[in-house]
Amino acid sequence: MGWEIGFDSNWNRDIGYGVPATCDEPGCDALINRGLSYVCGGEPYGGESGCGLHFCAAHLLYEFTVEDDVSSAPQRCSRCCRGEPPCEPTPDVRLWNEHKLTHESWAQWRSENVDEVERLRVLVSQERRFR
Repeated sequence: MGWEIGFDSNWNRDIGYGVPATCDEPGCDALINRGLSYVCGGEPYGGESGCGLHFCAAHLLYEFTVEDDVSSAPQRCSRCCRGEPPCEPTPDVRLWNEHKLTHESWAQWRSENVDEVERLRVLVSQERRFR
């Protein structure tokens, strides 16, 4: 199974290495994708030890003890390392929203999700107005 594009029902957003995004760390605008390389927990949806949000390399940590096998230590965000609740996820980037609104591969999704399509159209038009 590939992880290019999927959906995370925990965070109600698209995930996968085919989904361009920004780091979920508040205040960070690093461009990443929502693939496994950037997910807190190192596994889809965060696995057993992560929140499932996506972070740039500067905001993913490896926490392990001397007894741990370093190669199996999961990557986690600082909040998960401290046992705190996750931060708020960042919104989808404009490039991804425009792709969903225009690319032929999303035609069926658009026909099945009319309300979401309208929400994205409004969002994209507002983003263009403020740039």
